[in-house]
Amino acid sequence: MNTEHTDQARGPDRIRKVCVVGASGKLGQYMVRQALERGYEVVGVCREASVPKLAAFEGRMTVVPGPTNDPEAIRRAVAGCDGVLTVLAPWGVQSYASGTAQAVLDHARPGARLVFSCGWHITRDGKDTYSRLFVLGVRIAAFLGRLVRAVEIDDQVEACRRVFASGTRWTVVRGSSLEEGESQGLPVWSRRVGDPVLKSNLTRRVDFALFMVEALTDDSLVQEAPAIVGRLSPSALAHAGVVRGHAPQPEAMSFRPEEGRHYERP
Repeated sequence: MNTEHTDQARGPDRIRKVCVVGASGKLGQYMVRQALERGYEVVGVCREASVPKLAAFEGRMTVVPGPTNDPEAIRRAVAGCDGVLTVLAPWGVQSYASGTAQAVLDHARPGARLVFSCGWHITRDGKDTYSRLFVLGVRIAAFLGRLVRAVEIDDQVEACRRVFASGTRWTVVRGSSLEEGESQGLPVWSRRVGDPVLKSNLTRRVDFALFMVEALTDDSLVQEAPAIVGRLSPSALAHAGVVRGHAPQPEAMSFRPEEGRHYERP
């Protein structure tokens, strides 16, 4: 892999303090752990009832209790942070995701790296390609969510629209279906859902978190909406094998969608 551009783009020294919005969830806890492992000072935001879920990190992070769409809680939590990792949860029917996104956009310091999580159903430019089954599944989930007043998928779309329209240093990471398990390494990504490399539609949740945290220091992902898939998923391995003409070592894979092929790390 040609690392010249990537090495210049990365600036780990710029990240010292990180806020994790939605820290008590599974994805949030993985991000907290990985941020702490990198030596970052970590602030987490979660509902007061969920604070006990962060007991394993007691004494190692600061917790700001409150709904993630509460502007005042977000204002206090992101103060002085160089990066903000935000889980855009579409819970309830109270504009939760868009409220969360707006609070982060309003209160994060100018120039901070803002990394948001969502699903593949989010499209930035309408050029993603979805199967009929995928579209049907999203429609059913949206209908049932509204019916029981539990999930508001359309609000997650609105949240991302606001992020895309902002002039901030954002990244929106679009996750595939998720599973638990040991890390397989940094996921591969494409700008378009429908790319064959994404066909497996499966990523380890710990690796979704890894991609989010890595994005903080990767300026090549600024104002990108990468759709990710596990690096050891069949479609990622198959695509690498077709391009290279052999089966590469998984730990050497890194996908650069603008080039349309895999590179190998030296």
